[in-house]
Amino acid sequence: MKKQSVHVISATAIIFNQGKVLIAQRSKEEKAWPLMWTVPGGKIEFDDYKKMPKNKEGLWYNAIEKSLRREVREEVGLEIKNIDYVCDMTFMRPDGIPCVILSFMADKAEGRVKLSPELINFQWVDLKQAKSYELIDGIYEEIVLAYKIKEGKRVNRLIYA
Repeated sequence: MKKQSVHVISATAIIFNQGKVLIAQRSKEEKAWPLMWTVPGGKIEFDDYKKMPKNKEGLWYNAIEKSLRREVREEVGLEIKNIDYVCDMTFMRPDGIPCVILSFMADKAEGRVKLSPELINFQWVDLKQAKSYELIDGIYEEIVLAYKIKEGKRVNRLIYA
């Protein structure tokens, strides 16, 4: 059996602002999870880091953070700060390619929400409000985890163990 070695890597951001988090609704044209609510993010691209300085071994550092900042800027028009890891998730895309999603949390630094064409709506919500939206499976649990981390609580980052 041939081993699968190619993965798509994406990063998402649970963005906090005044005690609430940003969720956005995907357009009906999206292949995965159309019209579902999620948090902003997207694929890591080689262009995100190929021009960054490398260390003496030729390694790039913080490429995922740079990609995440770009994706948030492109999808919702915001700048973010205080980025911290929340958890990760892996799934198989409909085309059979495995996808790894790294979930982060961050604070809104500046900007006003301006949606990209792949998103059609947004809301700033607290935990109680988030529960009433049709979120992609697992997103609510990620938001709960991010709130716990934000509050300084000790957490088990495994959502479905």
